[in-house]
Amino acid sequence: MAPPNPTIVVPGITATYLKDHYPLPPEKMWTVLTKEFERIALHPDDLRYEAIEPARVVPDQLYEIAYKELVEELRFNLREKESQPVPVFPFGYDWRQPLEITEKELARFIEEVISRTLLLKHYAKSEYANDPKVNLVGHSMGGLIIAGYLASEKKKAPVGKVVTLAAPFQGSFEAVIKVITGTADLGTKAPSSRERRAARLTPALYHLIPSFKNGLLPESLPDGALFDHANWQKSVIDTIADYIRNRGLPGEAPTKRALNLFDGMLKQAYAHRKRVSNFNLSDAGLTQDDWLAVIGVNAKTRVRLTLKKAGQRMHFDLKSADRDNRWGHADPAVARMTGDGTVPFEGAVPPFIDYQKLVCVSPDDYGYWELQDRAVTKLAGFHGILPNMNMLHRLIVRFFTGKKDKYKNTWGRPAPGVDNWVSPIEGLRLREEK
Repeated sequence: MAPPNPTIVVPGITATYLKDHYPLPPEKMWTVLTKEFERIALHPDDLRYEAIEPARVVPDQLYEIAYKELVEELRFNLREKESQPVPVFPFGYDWRQPLEITEKELARFIEEVISRTLLLKHYAKSEYANDPKVNLVGHSMGGLIIAGYLASEKKKAPVGKVVTLAAPFQGSFEAVIKVITGTADLGTKAPSSRERRAARLTPALYHLIPSFKNGLLPESLPDGALFDHANWQKSVIDTIADYIRNRGLPGEAPTKRALNLFDGMLKQAYAHRKRVSNFNLSDAGLTQDDWLAVIGVNAKTRVRLTLKKAGQRMHFDLKSADRDNRWGHADPAVARMTGDGTVPFEGAVPPFIDYQKLVCVSPDDYGYWELQDRAVTKLAGFHGILPNMNMLHRLIVRFFTGKKDKYKNTWGRPAPGVDNWVSPIEGLRLREEK
């Protein structure tokens, strides 16, 4: 019998440390406590590199506050014996870059993990060696990266099972807020002027722009409206143009270059979204029972966004009432107006997973003793700290190993409107609302 597949944990946007390797010793540019916006800002003439050169900013470790418990719990509970570890690898990546770049890096990392795993005697001597695969856990943007990787590699991808946690498969309104104001429930709350400028030149952020219709007003807007530069306020292009004047090389007029740059990032992100939306699990040799899609609910979340005409341009009409939580409402259409504080329910629904197989979790699912996580959730939001939930750790272990729920300590909720819940985990307990 083969031991469980090795596991790779793919974090969300901004959740990997960034370090500049040009100085000796290297200097940390982005950590839980350090946010060097100027030094991580990308060059307008080549978004692969930093605006302030010479530099070489590369990814480092994952945020401990969000992923340490998850990684350690999986390492401890996936193994049958202490002498036979199940590898659980964190995958740090440069979260500024387009997801296609990160997906290629993930492909290389998967090959490395398999090669390293085969050096363990209990794997090399087992059935695992005949068909080596990995399991993947993706949180937030990490889920989009996994879906994009599988959509590209298809059956060449050596992947057994996938878990995604609060992944914005169809986007989040918070990405729009981040671009236009510099502040949003996607990460840090640093001074908005510096953060806004860095955000507007971060290609990965545009991959999180919403593509779902439910909640974007007016309802007459065409599909993919937010990926059309004409529907964005002029200040976005003006900021990029000003940045080109200050940091760019001599060339075309800054405004024209800014428009081309902005339009290019939007088109690149939209092409990726369509590719993921058209993905079928069978293309990668997976079934509906090979993917556990967990959605965070029952937290006040931005579930609406209104575009209004302002002269020749559009502008976003932001209202506090756009943040809502109707979880538990008798009308399923109304109950979908919820989320995890960052990703609305509509944005978290994966197009390639059967709706009746979705598993919803709430802040109420933290255990009695998870006092610190409850406190952090109130301060930082449910979305970012969701991977710390002890119940989810047990749920993932059950999903990867097929173990029974001996102590009845895993559960979930169906999506609104689902009467016949068929979770990919056999016998998953239905959590009754308080």
